[in-house]
Amino acid sequence: MILGKPIWRFALLALTILLLLSLAISEPTEKEIFDDEDSEGIEELLAVDDEAEQEQETHGKFSDAEVLTKAQRIVLELNSDSAKRVIEQNEYVLVLGYAPWCARSAELMPQFAEAANTLKALGSSVVLAKLDAERYPKAASGLEIKGFPTLLLFVNGTSQAYTGGYSAEEIVIWARKKTGVPVIRVNSVTEAEEFLKKHHMFAVGVFEKFEGPVYEEFVKTATADNEVQFVEVSNIEAARVLYPDIESSGFFLGIVKSEPERYAGYEGAFEMEKLLQFLDHNKFPLVTKLTELNSVRVYSSPIKLQLFVFAKAEDFKDLHEPLQDVARKFKSKIMFIYIDIADENLAKPFLTLYGLEDSEDTVVAAFDNQISSKYLLQTDATPANIEDFSSKFLQGSLSPYFKSQPVPDNQKEASIQVVVGKTFDDIVLNSPKNVFLEVHTPWCINCETISKQVEKLANHFKDLNNLVFARIDASANEHPKLQQVVDYPTLLFYPASDKANPIKVSAKSSLKNMAKVISKHVRSSDDAPKDEL
Repeated sequence: MILGKPIWRFALLALTILLLLSLAISEPTEKEIFDDEDSEGIEELLAVDDEAEQEQETHGKFSDAEVLTKAQRIVLELNSDSAKRVIEQNEYVLVLGYAPWCARSAELMPQFAEAANTLKALGSSVVLAKLDAERYPKAASGLEIKGFPTLLLFVNGTSQAYTGGYSAEEIVIWARKKTGVPVIRVNSVTEAEEFLKKHHMFAVGVFEKFEGPVYEEFVKTATADNEVQFVEVSNIEAARVLYPDIESSGFFLGIVKSEPERYAGYEGAFEMEKLLQFLDHNKFPLVTKLTELNSVRVYSSPIKLQLFVFAKAEDFKDLHEPLQDVARKFKSKIMFIYIDIADENLAKPFLTLYGLEDSEDTVVAAFDNQISSKYLLQTDATPANIEDFSSKFLQGSLSPYFKSQPVPDNQKEASIQVVVGKTFDDIVLNSPKNVFLEVHTPWCINCETISKQVEKLANHFKDLNNLVFARIDASANEHPKLQQVVDYPTLLFYPASDKANPIKVSAKSSLKNMAKVISKHVRSSDDAPKDEL
């Protein structure tokens, strides 16, 4: 018998009231909830809302926000009670330790949730979970979460550090590789086309048979690499869907990226170390945009010559394409990196190294990480100038850049001359006089006290014609002759006859002992005053 609409609604209302009453009579405690979870298994924690899935089938695709919300439900929210239990009850658990106030954690969260959704769709057994380390510090300490964000993979309860990238795709690739799926096999053109829809970057290996020494090196490389998805194929038509220029015979390895420089083929011997080196030099785009999430990968790149372009987003739009053309000429030799100059967290630390932290104009700079030298393009940032700068950078013919404050207006009668990077040679090294130099920084605790001591010394020796007192702020000025100075304050006496070998004067000495050192080394002893102060 079919109920009419009024009767059906009444029955539904009665059922709802009955359920509410039952909840009011007996509300389970938190402990009871966890006991129920233990008895029913971890599967309930991982369940996705079936009604939502049915709604998607009925009404079409979810919005991006709905997809993200659904994905976030798949990520377990750990606490002090559940963290240990979840890790012990699952073979693989990837844990994200975060703090609510951490900007990088906030940036990683949606990527982590999307990765959880993808892994579930792939049937992966990896459980993704997150822990608010600030709210549950004991649980975080027990898992050895010390910074934010921290990713740890627990395999049968034992943790290992996360070493992959931080996009959703990179998290999925890393998790699958570490849990036994280093290579995806594609058997047909249809599978190849579906694979292309899901992956932005991958390494494709083509083999007649999935066996033998060459294939084994390929699998070893796929397992050792932490960032690139590997795909293997023997069907040549399917292979050409992934990499159009593949030859029809032999074995092949190539990398595919979603950018103008889309394809790169490997031409060396199939040995794991050489294959990994090929991937390391080709996995980045021609011009990489630096973000909080990829910064570790960029800094650890084996390409040690790195050229940085700091520009406003709207200015970079016009420069991007011609910059790619320049980068293509130096591929695998110089890494080209773009940083939005408006992003203070990323741009300011770099620009401060050049004394350009307040710049709003486009800046082109370079670092040679092999010798820790930096360089600056001091002409307009045109493609032609950038190419010329890059060529000289590669050849090693650029002069290192040392930052300097503007040249100050030193008064001749001033007892202490202010030195900047640009005037160090003139005032200190090329001066025919003895120079007593104070090297200080604004943050130095003892510098203010020593500065007062130096002022007293300068006043005491003011009638000495062959002695100059000077000071330089090492935080804002650099010079190759000061690169060995790492402690502040540092006091250096440059004898007029031997500027190449300055004498270090202890900043812990008494004022009287400093005066004695100066008197001892001043050559014109006839003009030197007594060292009593």
